[in-house]
Amino acid sequence: MQRTIDIKADARRVFETIKNGGIAIVPNDTGYALVSTTTASLKKIFDAKGRGDHKRNAMGADLESQRTLLKLDKRGQAMVDTLILDHDLPLGVIGPFDPDHPKMRKLDPELRRASSAAGTVALLVNAGPFHNELNRLSREEEIPVLGSSANFSGTGTRFRVEDIPEELRAIADVTIDHGLRRAHIYKRAGTLINFQTMQVIRIGAYYEMISEVLKRWFDVELPPDPGLEELPSGHIDEYVLAKLKD
Repeated sequence: MQRTIDIKADARRVFETIKNGGIAIVPNDTGYALVSTTTASLKKIFDAKGRGDHKRNAMGADLESQRTLLKLDKRGQAMVDTLILDHDLPLGVIGPFDPDHPKMRKLDPELRRASSAAGTVALLVNAGPFHNELNRLSREEEIPVLGSSANFSGTGTRFRVEDIPEELRAIADVTIDHGLRRAHIYKRAGTLINFQTMQVIRIGAYYEMISEVLKRWFDVELPPDPGLEELPSGHIDEYVLAKLKD
């Protein structure tokens, strides 16, 4: 059978590129992202995107890495496991990290500051076959994959390579184009939840399914989605601030 893409080869090409200090545009189910692993390259991404200093890099992870890198309690981890293993949902998992984890030890002080907040990190988990393969390599070689969405800050996730601004495409040493991403119908990036506090940080892709699973199996009631018109970026803090100003 003829295959249209070679996930293993594409993931290896990205991994070798970022190991050598390069930048890659990669396809996650929740949208295209710019990733690297060095302080200099990630700063280049930040500057090109016009990203504010208060923003943080997210780290990619497979479930095995997430379980060892984040220090969630038993119930919090059970929620993550259920969402990923039983329902195959992509998920942004925020929680306190183990500072002695091999991936965290690879971050110099500047990069750790740019990739964590108040002792927590955000991990994108289970964002599609390419994401899972890239983060398998990351786990096996203990090299972190860090980055953020391939868009100018505040302008919304891009779900096709051709929709990524040319200025951002130009800084990438390799671009993996796997076509339109699954979560394009949501018009938002992935959902982010702090599983230590159960605070929703960003309402995003698959939010209604995530909410349903947590309510049905864990009796956790997440806040309702006010809708794209009210909350186009999905960030709860920005929505609350806007409401306070009204």
